[in-house]
Amino acid sequence: MTNTMESGIDLAQRDRFHGLLVADRAAATELIETIKGGLDSFSVSQRGVIAVDEHDPEGQSVAVQRSESAVMLAQARQHLDEVNAAMSRLEDGSYGVCEGCGRGIPLARLKARPQATRCISCAQSLGI
Repeated sequence: MTNTMESGIDLAQRDRFHGLLVADRAAATELIETIKGGLDSFSVSQRGVIAVDEHDPEGQSVAVQRSESAVMLAQARQHLDEVNAAMSRLEDGSYGVCEGCGRGIPLARLKARPQATRCISCAQSLGI
């Protein structure tokens, strides 16, 4: 019996990537909660405000902040989804296999971006 997964990642490397992904998931979850708390505070601060004058610089900055927070929340949720998918790939043995060409994703890429689903060549060809 071998100590490597189908992707060519050995069990020690698998454990290291699992640790990276667990830490990344915790950080993403914390970020999501922080952003949601900020969005909630925007809602609370706007209660009782009848209308925001479009020429009011404070009104515009609140709208911009809310919009930026909503984008950040969507990005954090997307990242969390990617991390969770990577965790699933670790479990099923497909972690580290490029979804584009089927070859192994270089360890250096996985260390830099543990949730990666494609090797650098395939990612570049898709513009991601």
